[in-house]
Amino acid sequence: MNVATQKPVLIVTGTDLASEALDMLRDFDVVYAGRTPTESDLIALCSTHQPTAIIVRYGKVNAAVMDACGGHLQVISKHGSGIDVIDQKAAAERGIAVRAAVGANAAAVAEHTWALILACANSVPQLDVRMRAGHWDKSTHKSLELAGRTIGLVGLGAIGRRVAAAAQAFDMRVLAFDPYAKEAPAGVTLVGLDELFSSADIVSLHCPLTDENRHMINAQTLGTFKPGAILVNTARGGLIDEPALAQALSSGKLLAAGLDSFDVEPMPSPHVFQGIPNVILSPHIGGVSDAAYVNMGKGAAANVIDVIDSHARSAAYS
Repeated sequence: MNVATQKPVLIVTGTDLASEALDMLRDFDVVYAGRTPTESDLIALCSTHQPTAIIVRYGKVNAAVMDACGGHLQVISKHGSGIDVIDQKAAAERGIAVRAAVGANAAAVAEHTWALILACANSVPQLDVRMRAGHWDKSTHKSLELAGRTIGLVGLGAIGRRVAAAAQAFDMRVLAFDPYAKEAPAGVTLVGLDELFSSADIVSLHCPLTDENRHMINAQTLGTFKPGAILVNTARGGLIDEPALAQALSSGKLLAAGLDSFDVEPMPSPHVFQGIPNVILSPHIGGVSDAAYVNMGKGAAANVIDVIDSHARSAAYS
């Protein structure tokens, strides 16, 4: 509680929130942690302000950060859908709710997925570089035409389903693996992961990162991919064994890869990917669009308010 304002404190691990979200949070004293807050930054800030809520944009929230809140913290709300940056076990042990703005950036991530797929299939960045250097590669270049090809989606949530719908518009065959999906949209065939890897011309990742699927894309699984396949990851970097992927790209096993997330973020420099011409890199911005920024902020704010109100109602009846 901020004694001066008598408002509960909400810390944002970033520098801003959409104005629409701030309007929803007018009963909170909002404190920003900065663009790239470290663990020590967050511990110091939480020790000082004793927040009731944290909205996570950047960085990680672990047990030490939670404990620095002095027992006041009720909810950790993700500005987006990926809650792997929050120690969920530690939160559960402390009775702290963890929430995600599920689906708030689904359209943006799906669109960026297709930006990467099309850029890989058509060598867009590479041709741009060649053109700027004075080359005209019309007689030697061939794009990978998508019509009639197979795309394999690992994860069939809000993002995966949007990617699937676009794939069907491209006249592609759509396979999907999702152990939690009870049914698939029309035109999408649910298959096992091994079949997906061996059958797909394009493999696109749309699943959360867990202890069980960390480095699911590794030397062994990459060995089962079709020669000349494309891999796209707009989910979590930890899903991929990066040295193994670098080898598959350099050897020609894969035609290309489009990556928007990395095992360590920001991606360290130098990095092996920087020297590989057939990988397209973007700095985890798949969900960062004008509309998604607003939707994620509003979703994160709504989750905070819901948990705080629920606590207040419980206290009133106890």
